[in-house]
Amino acid sequence: MKIFTAEQIRSWDQFTISHEPVSSVQLMERASMSVAGWISEHCKNHKKMVVFCGKGNNGGDGLAVARMLYLKGFDVDVFVHDPKGGFSDDALVNLKRLRDISGISVKKFSDIESYHFDDKTVIIDALFGTGLSRPLTGIYKSLVDQLNQKEQLKISIDIPSGLPADEMFSQNDVALKANYTLSFQCWKKSFLHPETGKYTGKTVILDIDLANEYSEIVETKYFVIDDLDAEHIFKPRPEFSHKGNYGKAAIVGGSYGKIGAAVLATRSALKTGAGLTFTLAPKCGYEIIQTSCPEAMFIKGGDDFVTDFEYDSGFTYGIGPGLGTDADTEKGLLKFLEAYDQPLVLDADALNIISRSPENLKLIPQKTIITPHPKEFERLFGSTENSFKRLELAKEKAQELNLYIILKDHHTQIVTPEKNVYYNITGNAGLAKGGSGDVLTGILTSLLAQGYSEEQTCILGVWLHGKAAEFASERDSKESMLPTDVINELGTVFEELNRKTGRNL
Repeated sequence: MKIFTAEQIRSWDQFTISHEPVSSVQLMERASMSVAGWISEHCKNHKKMVVFCGKGNNGGDGLAVARMLYLKGFDVDVFVHDPKGGFSDDALVNLKRLRDISGISVKKFSDIESYHFDDKTVIIDALFGTGLSRPLTGIYKSLVDQLNQKEQLKISIDIPSGLPADEMFSQNDVALKANYTLSFQCWKKSFLHPETGKYTGKTVILDIDLANEYSEIVETKYFVIDDLDAEHIFKPRPEFSHKGNYGKAAIVGGSYGKIGAAVLATRSALKTGAGLTFTLAPKCGYEIIQTSCPEAMFIKGGDDFVTDFEYDSGFTYGIGPGLGTDADTEKGLLKFLEAYDQPLVLDADALNIISRSPENLKLIPQKTIITPHPKEFERLFGSTENSFKRLELAKEKAQELNLYIILKDHHTQIVTPEKNVYYNITGNAGLAKGGSGDVLTGILTSLLAQGYSEEQTCILGVWLHGKAAEFASERDSKESMLPTDVINELGTVFEELNRKTGRNL
């Protein structure tokens, strides 16, 4: 799914209006019907809807939603700054329609002081949409501050008021902190970064039938990975095939006290479908790995640490889980990278070793996939002020070094050498545990070994990882789920992919 800027979204509205054709008021009505339908379906236990409306088109959406929710049986009150004027043309149309209904009162923002909000009240935010180009000030800033103090359920229409669609706001700016954001047609970039995404709550994308032609012809560098993307990439396994068709994955990792990381990566490589899986690890991990991963073959790479990075040109390598940063390990890894020229997966301590000298970055083979978390990224490329700036730096480095960078975060970002960015929206906070990254490394190594392209490997890999985590949390909760539970749910995800692509009827 493409991500468009606020300006592109406004153009999409105008394109739809001129090509369908449909009037702007009719399009507003369509969007408002989607919002009102979602709220009436999901807020059945709430009785009162309190809608805060601005004077622009987002406020017009709110006025229309208020009317529709009243007709669906809810008690509705509307708050505006000044009921007498200053509304956009389309908002004014909906204000007049609202006033034809005697059961809805229109109040001023100043009346909030004496208004009673009970436990069954839902606060609906329709103050400002994506057209807002400056921070909130004056009465609007004060109002949003007041609403943020209230414990009632808060739902924002299209975007939380005060939040920019495409960028980071300053630390002192104010935005409404919603429980749900009902956004139209596509994700906004700001929904997907930690500094700004925390204001959206759970994001729900409502399809309001904007013209498909616009989405197809307008280019962007930003995308959200959805289930359809994964289904298009996934290659169902033919019946007449054998292990030689699915590649050789080699996990390189483990050190004394950290063999578990290599086990997790090996098990996830096996469960993702590599034809043959090898683990190159120190001798101290031999019995652990052979017992916990009997399907994998063990290659001794040292005693307590991996020091001998033997390689085979037919292997696809995933290096880093539990590797440690011993001096002999560093020497062996850098020697390996000097000689090896095929794309591979680098994670964890492999990245920490590389980060010790800027010159080491030049040793990474072209098209390699690296998977840093924020601290590892900082060690490799330097610190940035926020995740927006970090992403821009990642784009520069991905192009400069011809790498695929997987920036691990709540919404992990995949950055390609062409500076395309793919945000992953599967997964949950249950992945915030040591070992989750090792599982991802195994998945990526296995997919790359099976012949998926580097870009396909990144997109399908992070999606698989997150989707398995969703199944694991349903079974064991976010708090109690373990990385091993994520591995065990990979089969459930593949079963779903096979069903959706027609392999399992």
